[in-house]
Amino acid sequence: MRVFLTGATGFIGSRILPELLAAGHEVVGLTRSDTGAAALLAAGAEVHRGSLEDPERLAAGAANADAVIHTAFDHDFSNFLANCEKDRRVIAALGAVLKGSNRPLVITSGTGMGTPPEGGLAREDVLNLEHPNPRTISERAGQDLLDTGVNVSVLRLPQVHDTVRQGLISPYIGIARQKGVVAYVGEGANRWPAAHVLDTAKLYVSAMERGDPGARYHAVAEEGISARAIAETVAAGLSLPLISLKREEAAAHFGWFAMFASLDMPASSVRTRELLGWQPIGPDLLNDLRAMDYSLAA
Repeated sequence: MRVFLTGATGFIGSRILPELLAAGHEVVGLTRSDTGAAALLAAGAEVHRGSLEDPERLAAGAANADAVIHTAFDHDFSNFLANCEKDRRVIAALGAVLKGSNRPLVITSGTGMGTPPEGGLAREDVLNLEHPNPRTISERAGQDLLDTGVNVSVLRLPQVHDTVRQGLISPYIGIARQKGVVAYVGEGANRWPAAHVLDTAKLYVSAMERGDPGARYHAVAEEGISARAIAETVAAGLSLPLISLKREEAAAHFGWFAMFASLDMPASSVRTRELLGWQPIGPDLLNDLRAMDYSLAA
């Protein structure tokens, strides 16, 4: 298939690209820069110029594709709500040109959207639009497309990691460096799910090739690592003291990150593994954090 890949030069997209090529697909990658275009050409992909600020330009890329994988997202979490609204506009534009066909569109969300209202493990068969994470906007956009007959599925991400980046933990490390301490809230018992970036890339390809309309898949290799275990590992890596904050102290310490710092977000991928045969094999989160070069992450 001819696949239009947004975020093709990004952390996850740049790993999806070689997986697609190895599976025999043609790839048209989105980029906004000359550097990105050169990287795509060197990797064996075609180049489509555009940005998230121009949804119609992205739609033009999707119009000539047999399938679309949408991973591009503005990861400025200090402006998270506005960036989720931007994602909604992009998803709507991509879906509009796929309507009336069976061409698959795989969009991206977070595992938190699968958390039942009563709590517990996030599951693929749950869509919790009341979850406090604004990424619900992306899932609602996907549901709107599904209701009009677009072949859309959702891949929900945990903390996707290697030894360089680790999802929300990367800005967490930055805050710790700035504050001079590594903090967690309360007992640090809240949990975050995780998966290695290479395992995640393989799952995107499987979801595109084998997924069903309306399906939701979880890229979860580890159901939940405690905030305290993450903080202890980061504190050792940074050689900084470890402290516990009271819940009411979190906002002053973490700023925009406070909304995430105490969330308990364990997630399951049982259904994903059953449906797509996905078997993650990459290193776990804490081992990648231990192997990280914290001097380069400054």
